[in-house]
Order: sequence, then structure tokens, then C-alpha cells
Amino acid sequence: MNGASASARSNSSGIAIDVKGLSKSFSGREVVHDLSMQVKRGSIYGFLGPNGSGKTTTIRMLCGLLTPDSGEGTCLGYDIRRDADKIKRRVGYMTQRFSLYQDLSVRENLEFVARVYGLPDARGAARDMIARIGLNGREEQLAGNLSGGWKQRLALGACTLPNPELLLLDEPTAGVDPKARRDFWNEIHGLAAEGLTVLVSTHYMDEAERCHEIAYIAYGHLLVHGTVDEVIASSALSTYTVTGTDLNALQTELNGKPGIDMVAPFGTSLHVSGRDKAALEASVAPYRNGAKWHWHASEPSLEDVFIDLMGRSTDNFR
Repeated sequence: MNGASASARSNSSGIAIDVKGLSKSFSGREVVHDLSMQVKRGSIYGFLGPNGSGKTTTIRMLCGLLTPDSGEGTCLGYDIRRDADKIKRRVGYMTQRFSLYQDLSVRENLEFVARVYGLPDARGAARDMIARIGLNGREEQLAGNLSGGWKQRLALGACTLPNPELLLLDEPTAGVDPKARRDFWNEIHGLAAEGLTVLVSTHYMDEAERCHEIAYIAYGHLLVHGTVDEVIASSALSTYTVTGTDLNALQTELNGKPGIDMVAPFGTSLHVSGRDKAALEASVAPYRNGAKWHWHASEPSLEDVFIDLMGRSTDNFR
């Protein structure tokens, strides 16, 4: 199957990435195990999981930047093993660490990127991107003197300047203030609406909730994936929100009891969850009488689910 026909089929099917059975080891340690998934074109797909869980390795294999030890699949219609160079030319990569030239201006950085990619009008492309990302008036400011939020905008502008079909974002908003994060995500949704496919790793729950689909990866294993609602529903967690006094003492008493899989403080309340509803009810029953604590049945949050998954995956790894 040649690249052009594969790309046409991928476009018509609406699938940007389709892989099966991907595995990867480094120095004898398996980092990703038998991973299969699909990513729709124009979607924002979020990867979550503990540090060292294989998120970055997974993302790089999905788009042909890293060759898997086993497994197969396509990215943007191209085979991830045979057509890695073709895939790379269609991918923009934004890392957590600012990677542009600190001692060049905003304009100079963008013009340099445009020339590297062989764009016919480097100055015009840079000028248009400056307007798009809202950096008018800062064209001659050195990139190293920009705030974190403006650096983030510049980095996003640089990696989308050559009009990639796929954008990789590795912890893109670490250390950025909430308003800048929100502005950044508004821009990402705008790009996705234009057809750009986005893979993003993040630790922020509010960012995960802004993805069209999410996947939780722990120590090389894909534990759950789907929309936020699907992931929450698949957890089968029953949850109580508890308010009142001395919640720390209650947390200590509840930890480890039968049917209680997670006890975690959230602001001035405590979330108590378990997958075995009958066992959970039996364990919390003695604490529900009296005026000291108020118990309210509630829906599990995405954070509840990930705390529960993290606790279980850590045990599996050990």
C-alpha cells in the first residue's frame, strides 16, 4: 500500500492514528506493553499517568518518531515503521522546555523556522503567525525576555507554522498561569476545529477534561481510554463526599477498610470511593450516624478515577 493511497483512505475514514500491539523496551525493561488504540482526525487526545509510565514513549511510537519492538499501525495514512520520514514532515512537536532561540526576537525565531521548512515567503508567514498568536507589538522582543505565557504562544506558533497535520504537546502548560493556560487551550481547540489532530500529555485534570478523548497509561499498560464520561463510568466507583470536622482523623480510620479503595481530601471535604458498593456501605455505616460528619452520595470526578487508578497501578508495578 503506497503512502498516497493510504493517506487518502485515512482521510476518508476520519482516523488519524490506528495502531495495534505496540511494545517497546529499553535496556531490558518494557516501557510500553501491547498497546492498541485509534485517534480520530481533528480530535484532541490526552495522555495521563504517573511520571515514567511510558506516555512520551507511546506518543512517539504512535507518530513514527520511535520504532516499536513489536506491533504495527498507521499514522496520517502512513505506516509507522516504513514511512517514518513522511510522518515526521507532517508533525509539529512542542516540548515542555522552551526550545527556541532565547537571543533571537519573536520575528527572527519564526522567520528562521519558516526558512528551515522551506516556506516560500518566510517573512510573510512569520508576520501572519505573529498576528494569529496575538504577539503584535512584541515582534522585536527577545524570546528569552518573554513571560511564560508568551513563550508558550511563540512555541505553539513555531510548531504550527509549517501547517502540520498532527501536533504533539508534551506537558505544554507546566509552570504557566491559569489565564495563559486557558488562552492556550482555546487556541488548541481552534486548531482542532480546523482539522489538526492533537496528542497531549498533561497532569492537569481541568486540561484532561478539555480533551475529546483521554487515555490513562501506567507503567507501560493502557488501563483505560475513551471520553471523560466513558472513563468515569468504566471506573464503577461509588463515591461519598464527606464534610464536617476532623476529616483527617476520619481519613486515617477509613484507609484500608474493606470496600474502600480511595480516601482523598478535596478542599474542605473528603472523597470516599470504592468499586464494591456493598462492602463500601458496610464500612462507612458506623461513621454516618451523628452530627460530626455529613455524608452525601456523589458522582466520582475524573480526579477520583485517576487517584484510584494510580494507587492500583503503583501496586501492580511493585
